[in-house]
Amino acid sequence: MDGEPLARPVNWEHDTDPPPIIVTDKGSRAANLGVGDRVLAEISGNQKNGFVAKIMRRLPGAPARIIGIYEMGEEGGRLRPTDKKAKSDFIVRSKNANGATPGSLVLAQPVSRKQHRLGLPEAKVIEVLGDMSAPRAVSLIAITTHDIPVDFPEAALEIAETAEPPAADDKYRVNLRDLPLVTIDGADARDFDDAVHAEPDTSKDNKGGWKLTVAIADVAHYVRSGSALDEAAKERGNSVYFPDRVVPMLPERLSNDLCSLRPDGDRPCLAARMVIDKSGRLIAHRFERAWMRSHARITYEEAQDARDGKPSKQLKPLMKTVIEPLYAAYAVLAANRAARGTLDLDLPEPVIVFDDDNHIKEIVTRPRLDSHRLIEEFMITANVAAAEALDKAQQPALYRTHDSPDRDRINGLSDILKGMNITLAKGQVIKPAHLAKVIEEVEGHDDQRLVHQLILRAQAQARYAPNCTGHFGLALRHYAHFTSPIRRYADLIVHRALIDLFKLGEDGLQPSDATDLDEIAIHISATERKAIAAERSANDRYMALYLSEHIGSRQHGRISGVGRFGLFVTLDQTGGDGLIPIRNLPDDYYIHDEAKHSLTGRRRGRQFRMGEPIIVTIKRADPVTGIIDLELHDSSPEKFGKAPSEGGAKRRDGRKHPTKSRKSTKGPKRNKKGKGTTPKGRR
Repeated sequence: MDGEPLARPVNWEHDTDPPPIIVTDKGSRAANLGVGDRVLAEISGNQKNGFVAKIMRRLPGAPARIIGIYEMGEEGGRLRPTDKKAKSDFIVRSKNANGATPGSLVLAQPVSRKQHRLGLPEAKVIEVLGDMSAPRAVSLIAITTHDIPVDFPEAALEIAETAEPPAADDKYRVNLRDLPLVTIDGADARDFDDAVHAEPDTSKDNKGGWKLTVAIADVAHYVRSGSALDEAAKERGNSVYFPDRVVPMLPERLSNDLCSLRPDGDRPCLAARMVIDKSGRLIAHRFERAWMRSHARITYEEAQDARDGKPSKQLKPLMKTVIEPLYAAYAVLAANRAARGTLDLDLPEPVIVFDDDNHIKEIVTRPRLDSHRLIEEFMITANVAAAEALDKAQQPALYRTHDSPDRDRINGLSDILKGMNITLAKGQVIKPAHLAKVIEEVEGHDDQRLVHQLILRAQAQARYAPNCTGHFGLALRHYAHFTSPIRRYADLIVHRALIDLFKLGEDGLQPSDATDLDEIAIHISATERKAIAAERSANDRYMALYLSEHIGSRQHGRISGVGRFGLFVTLDQTGGDGLIPIRNLPDDYYIHDEAKHSLTGRRRGRQFRMGEPIIVTIKRADPVTGIIDLELHDSSPEKFGKAPSEGGAKRRDGRKHPTKSRKSTKGPKRNKKGKGTTPKGRR
């Protein structure tokens, strides 16, 4: 492009080729770059007008490496890559096997560009990672592929192991031990970093209002800026959650002990003390360091059962003072959320359940309860309070920003929705309320999940930035991440900024942090994307592992993507995604209509459209790559005017579907089990 240097992403997680990125920075940071150099860069622009990169710093180079399964064939050792985009296997000579045995998961690198006599490139094993048949091998592939740091430096571990709580008479802390704060988390949670409380506001000028407290573990006390522990946390950026393990941002001594708000002792915290009015609007807030003691560790299911009139023995004494006020305050917050017109996307989250031997027992859908929503609304409100306080004072900090969607994406979404008889006008300045109306329209219909997925795909990617520009999806002018410093470095920066702003100690934001905020924001935005990609790849492989035991089974699904190469299908029962290659469709010459997102047979006229129900057979499921190949089941309807099962309510276009229609509701939703939940803290 007129002599401009070009860049490409190191990790590209899409099926299409990455767009060209022009390096426009002519400064010293770009002056000595050569072909193949790796850099940390800030990307701006869009698909229509092109992307440009501003170089932040050069990264150390890394030799090409291959992760794969070592196997033996007639010709000797062979390496089968775990990357589904790999073009071929590799030959491994016996001298280059490095002790690998058949079935070993290995890390290797090419040894020569010359091809073996079989026409395959050669590789050398540099590390044996484990046995592919081991229960945790799948997540190990994701960890290694995406360079997720697992081991902490000794200096960081030493700081964590010798850490001590603040002094009991710490002058910066108030006493909240008697406030009945409780934690509400998943049944399998080990780190409890947030506690909540609500009570009516008795002020005469705020009738119907509420006082809320969100207390967060005081990680800033233990992780001091510039220490080896801080550098390790910054490098990781966030914890990474796999179905069978967690790779934490902080050592377990902190995340599961000193910073965990368990009900077995006093804990230091940073508390957001907030006041909302009867409409759920945040009207006042302050932040204080405190001592707290959790009055109960409650699970989401336990809280919901109590709300529904079936309190456990633990919660019976807390109904009037804790549970009922929390849900009453939540009702007010939920009404405010609905009035703002936020994107309330219900995306089913498959949960992989393991048996005692760490083998997959089943895959189920995580229920989304009002108790999940309650905690989410309390956390969002605290995040808003933190962002408002920091932005008003012009205090250096990091914010969570979510820009409005690109117009091209919205136009593409509008075209898809039009084919599903859903109207989203083109050309308008898109607002969250426009998309919220679409979400409301499809509620209870059989294509609800697909529409929610399409809306999510059309969104800009949320990121961290030192400037407060608002959050489109939540329809908020101010937003930051404050509530999870155990597992997100951005929250730790926000805690330090608040400590500095309100003079709550000597461990606030340091000048070096303030000057590096741009680079920190880019780095932790990248580590978040890396974590999401690693989690997704592990889930894909576990899904393939589970379905590999169901080859030949019939599955109901829905077409979630259409390309000239075939159909992407999301399976109803497990939520897994597979591909029907065009070769597996009935014999015909298929015409791909990109605008209508369809494939149509030229001779027989059979059409496959995005959003249509379909019955498939599992043909191949490869846990090594995560690839799931499907084929059309013989009993699929010849024309997609009928659903694959009889009866049921009607779609908006008059066709029948098997899911009974539900009326949309405003405000808090009561115990709707069977729906997924947004991973806590990714908004």
